[in-house]
Amino acid sequence: MQRRHLFLALCAVSLGALAATGIGSEGLHTDWLDKSVDPTTDFFSYANGGWKQNNPIPPAYSRWGTFNVLIKQNQQTVNDILEKEAKAKHKAGSVEQKAGDFYATGMDEAGIEKAGAKPLQPEFDAIDAIHDQASLQKEVADLQMIGVDAMFSFGQIQDFKDSTKVIGIAFQGGLGLPDRDYYLKTADKCVTPTAPAAAVAKAAASGTPASAASTAAAASKAAYDACLVQAAQFQKFRDAYLTHVSKMMQLLGDPAAKADAEAKTVMGIETGLAEAAMSRVETRDPSNIYHPMDLTQLDKATPDFSWKGFFADVGHPDITGIDLATPGFFTKLDSDLGSVSLDDWKTYLRWHTVAAFAAYLPKAFVDEDFAMRSALTGAKELLPRWQRVVSTEDDAMGFATGRLYVKEKFPPSSKLQVLGILHGIRAALKDDLSTLSWMSPETRKAAIHKLDLMEERIGYPDHWRKYDKLAVKRDSYVQNVMRANEFEQKRELAKIGKPVDKDEWGMIPQEVNAYYSAQRNNINFPAGILQPPFFDPKAPLAVNYGALGFVMGHEMTHGFDDQGARFDPQGNLMSGSGWWTEDDFKKFHAATDCISDHFSQYTVANGAHVQGHLITGEATADLGGLTLAWRAFHASKDYKQAKTIDGFTPDQQFFLGAAHVWAESVRPEEQVRRVTIDPHPPGMYRVNGTLANMPQFQQTFHAPDGSPMVNKDRCVIW
Repeated sequence: MQRRHLFLALCAVSLGALAATGIGSEGLHTDWLDKSVDPTTDFFSYANGGWKQNNPIPPAYSRWGTFNVLIKQNQQTVNDILEKEAKAKHKAGSVEQKAGDFYATGMDEAGIEKAGAKPLQPEFDAIDAIHDQASLQKEVADLQMIGVDAMFSFGQIQDFKDSTKVIGIAFQGGLGLPDRDYYLKTADKCVTPTAPAAAVAKAAASGTPASAASTAAAASKAAYDACLVQAAQFQKFRDAYLTHVSKMMQLLGDPAAKADAEAKTVMGIETGLAEAAMSRVETRDPSNIYHPMDLTQLDKATPDFSWKGFFADVGHPDITGIDLATPGFFTKLDSDLGSVSLDDWKTYLRWHTVAAFAAYLPKAFVDEDFAMRSALTGAKELLPRWQRVVSTEDDAMGFATGRLYVKEKFPPSSKLQVLGILHGIRAALKDDLSTLSWMSPETRKAAIHKLDLMEERIGYPDHWRKYDKLAVKRDSYVQNVMRANEFEQKRELAKIGKPVDKDEWGMIPQEVNAYYSAQRNNINFPAGILQPPFFDPKAPLAVNYGALGFVMGHEMTHGFDDQGARFDPQGNLMSGSGWWTEDDFKKFHAATDCISDHFSQYTVANGAHVQGHLITGEATADLGGLTLAWRAFHASKDYKQAKTIDGFTPDQQFFLGAAHVWAESVRPEEQVRRVTIDPHPPGMYRVNGTLANMPQFQQTFHAPDGSPMVNKDRCVIW
């Protein structure tokens, strides 16, 4: 199951209330340090080396860090609640009954084994019955309603140009591997390096110094070698995927030879779709994915796909237009509808159906599903069943389980505490916007107006989501998942054509995350992240400012980054430079280009480079957020009262708190996957890359010029 988020969220802490708590060195986590590392060379390893040594990656994980530790703690809390609900007797149709029964079917391994793949048989029969384009397209719609990523994705969004209404959106999709790059990165696409001798000769002819030519040639060779290594790794992923599809089809009863042929069919269709898909860098620009079309325009864009029929099949014949987000992709898909045989489409749909639900089927399917995940991420073993079931139930009815979680983990007093730090950071941003030397009066006025209208949401929603129409029974785990998927998809699609619900949350309360919504101009901090080490009442206030303040400032500055700057205070996408003057927008982009260039120099496993243009927004928010947190701490009365602890000054404690948030170890396969698809920099560089651009860090730890922790040409945003 995949929860359909809008964006991400975080929380805040009150300063006055904290002063009454017992503050000591416990929350400073000096045991996390590795003092053999020079903090001016690698602050991430200095701050977190001890933690990493004492917290090796568990076999079931591809990454192990502070987020994972807290997620597991939150899951344990929810699991304890669900165990009680599963054993108790409840009124039929109550939230408690549904929560308990969903959990019970997930934990019923014997029942799951006995049922086998039979719960999927109605869908397989419907796929087998496909006999023409109309029945093919109807089955695609039916599968999408129960959570199968067939051909493309369909859902709803707040209209980019009219923030008061909700529209439908069709987006590229239909792939079994994590991203288009997994299909497209091949050795033949690596750029052949310039030979050193040829480079020097060319330089001599043009008057360029030979040393510069040699350096450029060496860089070209290094880039080529890294490209070949990455291409070989992606080829291994593709080979593993072919094997995986074949084995899964064999579990459904197909002979090995037929299953192998089916795997090649799937790979062929998906590779074609990947070639037509936009890159993640391209889809970061909202103007690239906003193409509203009425039915006439849709029919012209995809003459072989009946959108009118599709809308009726998903239960909304009243839809008269949508955002066709990725037109090039749908042009290719439309062509494939005619060129790919119905039998091949049946194979493709059969594969995606079993892939969508394999994790909820008998052990043989679960193990094979994990085998592919292991190849992609490096995880060595499955998570315990209880964790998998809790995660699935959070996806299915997370606001029901979240309501129970909040009662135990997030009292009203915590909410008041968190708001103190948040308001301090907000004041720091307003002061910064009021005094930035490069910002014109016109842009300054618009920015402050947007900040004044930014809404704050802490912990949990004021009104809890209802699950009255969700049917949960003790008959079948996989069928409960299907019913939950359909319930959620119907709930989402029912919004189309209606006013935007401004009060809706995009994250469940127990989630360890946070988000800024550009379309709603609000910052969101679920209760799940308001726990140590992000916020700890026992920690020195400097640590809480560095940790939670980092996160809060990060989310707040998203309203003013390269994407947030495109939306007005009401959430409408603006053309050109938006509410910025054109000159100010150019200055801002020059600053963010600095961020992109800086982070592009960093590499992870097998020489894979961080994609600077993919992580620009998040890295910019990191630098801006931590800078604001620093200023808010220094402007607070708590800074004047802060004390040196265990030899660390308050300013040093601040940076340690910031680094501790991102403590993690990541397997090589997962490192490659993340720099391919994740718009966030790797944790190590969220620390080192951010601090290298902060003169406050250099001064606090006396880092010399030329140190790896001091960027020669500092990037300055706020």
